Amino acid sequence: MTEEDIAVKLEGHEHEIGSLKHRVGDLEKESHTISELALAVNRMAVSMEHMLEEQRRQGERLGVLEQVPLNTGRQVRTAVINTLVSAVVGAIVVALLALL
Repeated sequence: MTEEDIAVKLEGHEHEIGSLKHRVGDLEKESHTISELALAVNRMAVSMEHMLEEQRRQGERLGVLEQVPLNTGRQVRTAVINTLVSAVVGAIVVALLALL
């Protein structure tokens, strides 16, 4: 092998090394991008978990609020029935007292 052959082979190797360095640099950038993406997905998953928990709490509060009109309606009916019964009993008592 002559010096010229060695020089040509060295130049070829240097070219391949340069190409490999470039490819490794690209892979490092891609790896960094993938790592950032994984972290962003993780943060998003945590955020969605918190949102789901908040929605559950809001659902519970909404259930309580939906019961308020029902309870109020029951209370009004009970008051009306109590008033009517009291009026009837009062009328009976007054009629009995009037007979005496």
